Amino acid sequence: MKKFLLVLLSIIMVLTMVACGGQGENADGGASKMSMGTGSPTGTYFSYGGILSRYMKDKAGIDVTPVSTGGSKDNIQGIDLGDYQLGTVQSDVMDYAWNGTRSFEQDGKVTTFRTVAGLYAEAVQLVTCNPDIKSVNDLKDKKVSIGAPGSGVYYNALDVLAAAGLSESDIKAQRQNFDESADALKDGKIDAAFIVAGAPTPAITELCMTNKNTKIVPIDGAIAEKLMKDNTFYSVYKIPANTYANQTEEIATVTVKATLIVSADATEDDVYNLTKAIFDNIEAITKEHAKGAELNLKNATEGMTVPFHAGAAKYFKEKGIEVAAQ
Repeated sequence: MKKFLLVLLSIIMVLTMVACGGQGENADGGASKMSMGTGSPTGTYFSYGGILSRYMKDKAGIDVTPVSTGGSKDNIQGIDLGDYQLGTVQSDVMDYAWNGTRSFEQDGKVTTFRTVAGLYAEAVQLVTCNPDIKSVNDLKDKKVSIGAPGSGVYYNALDVLAAAGLSESDIKAQRQNFDESADALKDGKIDAAFIVAGAPTPAITELCMTNKNTKIVPIDGAIAEKLMKDNTFYSVYKIPANTYANQTEEIATVTVKATLIVSADATEDDVYNLTKAIFDNIEAITKEHAKGAELNLKNATEGMTVPFHAGAAKYFKEKGIEVAAQ
């Protein structure tokens, strides 16, 4: 009888554990743990990633740790190596990885990740303090920062130049990061710089406050049309009036999309739950970070060239949106 009671008690305990199991558990019964590759500690990827990871933990029971990294390419390669399970990336860079082009041409294609959702617009901002530069065409023979070699910014700059009938050889190219570009503009060492990031971008905000001649040059009309025709991951974007000091009108430009990606090996339940944790809590997230205002189902699912994870696709299907999953 005692042996029977012990067996019965064991069965009851197992059933109780399963019933209390809930979302975000791994095979050992503990909370799933993930690392999220983000970006610079002073950048939007890291700060925003920290907020999203907290909602994933609080609402989905998935313990997500944001990690400061070198950005998009590092995050994709980190997922491929198993160092991260999540990452924030530019939509164009993940396209390069998936197809083995541009910054991934030498390293080869990477297909061990999937799309979770588009998060917010990363505007292609052409910044200048030179009053003679009014369009992309005016960059000919000028000193222009086009980002670090192989970076997302670098290829964005080449794309914009090409759409205007220019190439890297038509300008005096400088390869500088955001902060270096802003300092060089401030000191008059360069004429313009390409900066690709969510607006307002701190480096540009500071520059606009210290130099009243600072402006964002529009990327629109025929140039924008050709750019989007040749590269499907670009879309139209309007930088709202008063985003920066002395900017009284909205500015037309183009954008790529900050996107959340996940390891293809992540479970469907985990990815469904973390997607739900974000998109069921948009209002609360927006109160904590301005970029939360750009979270919506349309923005999350349009313009993606890499297949979605099945877990994310399940969530969006429940909301009436079919996406390609793999």
